[in-house]
Amino acid sequence: MSTRTGCFVLAVALSALTGCSTFQSSTDTAPTDARAGSIASSVDLSGVTITAGSKEFTEQLILGQILIKTLAAAGAKVKDETGLAGSTARTALESGRVDVYYEYTGTAWISALKRTKPVAGEQEQFDAVKKADATNEITWLAPAQANNTYAIAANEAMTAKYNPKTISDYAQIVREHPDEAGLCTEAEFVIRDDGLPGLEKDYGFNVSDARVAQLDYGLVYASVAKGDPCNFAVVFATDGPIRSNNLTVLEDDKGFFPLYNIAISMRTSVYSANKGDYDQLFDQLNGLLTDDELIKLNAAVDVDGRSVDEVADEFLQENNVT
Repeated sequence: MSTRTGCFVLAVALSALTGCSTFQSSTDTAPTDARAGSIASSVDLSGVTITAGSKEFTEQLILGQILIKTLAAAGAKVKDETGLAGSTARTALESGRVDVYYEYTGTAWISALKRTKPVAGEQEQFDAVKKADATNEITWLAPAQANNTYAIAANEAMTAKYNPKTISDYAQIVREHPDEAGLCTEAEFVIRDDGLPGLEKDYGFNVSDARVAQLDYGLVYASVAKGDPCNFAVVFATDGPIRSNNLTVLEDDKGFFPLYNIAISMRTSVYSANKGDYDQLFDQLNGLLTDDELIKLNAAVDVDGRSVDEVADEFLQENNVT
């Protein structure tokens, strides 16, 4: 993917994560008391003042509040600059307006660092970004497992009938049962090299044009869930509606899609002042952020209608972070 700005991959995808809100904030969060034995209680950031940011869509707003609340519980005074539009978050980090925010490795590699070819392997991609961004006085730390890249998902009917686990399984269904292999997607995926043309070439299948339904992204989930006009869909791997629509995300067993693992990017001067504390704090926190956890958090906001603040608080307390 060439971009992960605005509403994640596609600014034109209406609500690419079903919640591209305009939560622009600029407030101070005072230090709070961490519970004894919590992750935040294991470090001391008292006396530290730090500005945390995020992009403007649901997942980023949640991650931004997780970051702010964790830092505050560790004793820091945190300025809230979450809800920045698109690539503004990276620009804010480079200019010093923001000290830290969650970014995606693929976004940084392709969009910010202007590297045209993704690196294979999650750790390898992270290491490449970390090394390249060091020259920009930006430090990357604590990568998480969560990888919000493109994915192919199957509805309940197809899962029950064919039990597909991988995109290779989907390719076999396309070849053997083309009438049932219709694919719902937004328009850009159909023409991108890292979209359908490349996917078909890599996996050796071809979905006929008549069976590819190009929809506004907000309609994809409802359409695939009811099997009209498709039983499979292109989704983003940590979208909340995956769970609410009982979809099965298929493993990209050939590693076709670029990697978009979430990780913390921080101005190096800020990191260096308390690097031991930041490493300890975020290594533990980010170990909790998996695809399933992000799906759950996104669904709580986008599907259940709960507030970002409440969802972030609940996650941190249930996982003994704060």
